[in-house]
Amino acid sequence: MPDTLPTQPRISQLHMRGMMKRFPGVLAVNNVDFSVEASNGRGEIHALLGENGAGKSTLMKILYGLYRADGGTIHVDNTPLTLRSPQDAIGRGIGMIHQHFMLVPSLTVAENIALGMKSTRGALLDLDRVRARVAELSERYHLKVDPDVPIWQLAVGEQQRVEIVRALYKGAALLILDEPTAVLTPGEVDDFFRVLRQMRDDGHLLVFISHKLHEVLAISDRITVLRDGQRVDTIPTSTASKLMLAQMMVGRPVVLEYDRKPCAPGDVKLMLDNVNALNDRGAAGLRDVTLFVRAGEIVGVAGVSGNGQHELAQTIAGLRPCTSGRIRANGQNITNKSPRVLHRCGMAYIPEERMIDGVIKDFSVAENFILHDHARPPYARGGLFMRFRGIRTASQQAIRDYEIKTPGTETPIKSLSGGNIQKLILARELGRKPQVLIAAQPTRGVDIGATEYIHQRLLEERSKGTAILLISEDLDEILALSDRVIVMYEGRIIGEMPREDVDIRQLGALMAGAQ
Repeated sequence: MPDTLPTQPRISQLHMRGMMKRFPGVLAVNNVDFSVEASNGRGEIHALLGENGAGKSTLMKILYGLYRADGGTIHVDNTPLTLRSPQDAIGRGIGMIHQHFMLVPSLTVAENIALGMKSTRGALLDLDRVRARVAELSERYHLKVDPDVPIWQLAVGEQQRVEIVRALYKGAALLILDEPTAVLTPGEVDDFFRVLRQMRDDGHLLVFISHKLHEVLAISDRITVLRDGQRVDTIPTSTASKLMLAQMMVGRPVVLEYDRKPCAPGDVKLMLDNVNALNDRGAAGLRDVTLFVRAGEIVGVAGVSGNGQHELAQTIAGLRPCTSGRIRANGQNITNKSPRVLHRCGMAYIPEERMIDGVIKDFSVAENFILHDHARPPYARGGLFMRFRGIRTASQQAIRDYEIKTPGTETPIKSLSGGNIQKLILARELGRKPQVLIAAQPTRGVDIGATEYIHQRLLEERSKGTAILLISEDLDEILALSDRVIVMYEGRIIGEMPREDVDIRQLGALMAGAQ
């Protein structure tokens, strides 16, 4: 281990030219050029933007040595670079922070950083040196990391700072950040961006992978957009706008700001009264949750991942027992009722895990479309005999109405993209004309085009008088669609406000637990 930190990064420019990567049946990266460069001692933050499946992560996994390229060259400071593993990349000053952190919860910060590093003391760790280096890095980049705290005691934002310190500790001159703000509150994002700007000013090169247009515009110097595995263009951030970037990603004009009519709420359609439920570990997942949703309004539930949103959706949908309290829908007590009973009470549910709770992956498009109503007319006669013509006709109509891209009704659902699977779930749930809709992470993992479509459909349902509970970790989605915003923290509701009164800083503080 070197005793002192390097004063300058070891990379001034990196060029990837003609990169190719094939998977069975898919050309994931097709002749892509990409570069990151320092200038006059100042680094660069280069944003990599694109829809899901555009090739962003694949390209960066090639750069980090996780994938072998099928073609193309990589040069660092005009020297050819061959990467056979992440160890090769780390050795050349290239680090990567994954969306899901790679930390051992039971170990301290210093122990996590020392993992995999050679020690001057043989089998014993150089934890005293690690602590000193962590303190130096923390001071330089204002990261506020305590080397002696176990990881499990740290908040998500603090864990991310540990990942950055670990990468810098290993000498990363170029750092790849894969969706780094996905689990952060607005306040934590601001702090994180200050760190990135400090690193850039210190000469580091940063690749920022994201789908959040406003963040890309706020933090980057240049933007490269990928679509269908190819580079659309690379532009200076100063010349970009949200609409321009969205159109480059999708290939057509995209609506980003919706024409929302004023909310005219009716009667209360969904009511939770002091609802409690356990999480998957047997601990308290929901703590005395009380809320209501009226006809014709969208109530958004905001919060950092893991603060009870998952348990809330499943408890209302009848997939998780309510240990105490009461849930009512359309005036009926639905506490601990089965999903079948809830459907009959006029409730629809868009689950956050579409491939687990939303569809059966080996079933066809048509079979998944009739999952809830397969024993009822017009899909069955007498509850026993299937009416295949009616099933096919209804499925084809749904495919047309909801713009689902599929070869046909008999195509296995697992062959469709995430966005088209979500559209099918939407078609099935909204086709039953619900009075209450629980939409849990409705656009998670879908591209910007499908997101736009789903948002428009939810607003249409609102205008029809449907009571919608929108549970999302995407704050932009919450603010774009909601009439009221509820904040959850550690299984409790700790704040509520009309959309027009939302202050982002106040909302971020609530999401972090401040009351």
